[in-house]
Amino acid sequence: MRPIVTFVRPIPRKLVLCVAFGVVIISARFGSTAQRSGKHRAKTAAPAMEDQAAKDEISGMYTFLREGEFVQITVEDGSLSGFVSRYGDRDSDRDAFLDQFFSKASISGKKISFVTKPVHGTWFEFAGEVSRGEAKTPNQEGYRVIRGTLKQYDEDESKHVSAKERELTLKSFPQDVEADQQPK
Repeated sequence: MRPIVTFVRPIPRKLVLCVAFGVVIISARFGSTAQRSGKHRAKTAAPAMEDQAAKDEISGMYTFLREGEFVQITVEDGSLSGFVSRYGDRDSDRDAFLDQFFSKASISGKKISFVTKPVHGTWFEFAGEVSRGEAKTPNQEGYRVIRGTLKQYDEDESKHVSAKERELTLKSFPQDVEADQQPK
């Protein structure tokens, strides 16, 4: 048996240098493109995350017209939902607790609006803007406020609708801080 002899031809030095130089240039080019697109993504993603955080902070309970009445606002996946919980003021429902869910609601930045479903011939329409209140911490009433215009519609037995409009400030209820207060 004859031994197998292979000849290895050396790669020319110029070819090695050209390939190495090409790899360096391609790597540098893709690296800088990735950095630029990463920076661009970070710039565009940050405001979106801030907007979502601001919307999430809006969620909660707010004061309504009288002591004991409230508005529950929930923001999930960019959608606004909620209800008004209030005392009835007609002869048929006086001082009974009534829940009126939103039939339409929207949020755009810090502006919100909603219309409630009618209950016993009364419904509400509200449009306002969320801002930071005077309270120093979220566990105090009024940390967030929603200032706007409330329209109250009342329909009588003969289907005649009357409307009252007023400026209203909804103040956030204190947040539950039990989760923050863990035993040490």
